[in-house]
Amino acid sequence: MPLIFAGPDNDDDSDASVVVATRPKTKRPPLYKVMLLNDDYTPMEFVVAVLERFFGLNHAQAFEIMLTVHKKGLAVVGVFSHEIAETKVAQVMDFARQHQHPLQCTMEKE
Repeated sequence: MPLIFAGPDNDDDSDASVVVATRPKTKRPPLYKVMLLNDDYTPMEFVVAVLERFFGLNHAQAFEIMLTVHKKGLAVVGVFSHEIAETKVAQVMDFARQHQHPLQCTMEKE
């Protein structure tokens, strides 16, 4: 004989009690594109050095992105969480200013 649980008073005409465990849906945090913008003054070698230093690219990857920045006016150099993107932009901008280059680095929501 099967056991049926029909609620606290065990009346046959009441709905069966069911416990459903729900896991709240967690939304992924938005990601941000970090971009370098072209200018007429920052040396290409400096841009390559920035890409290697702050974005962990090897020389060939950095050179390729530098050429994209040069030819197209800008290039996405990485996609990060808001905090990391903000930090990368600040690091690049500070480094460029320290070396007296007008290199611009920005971020925007992906």
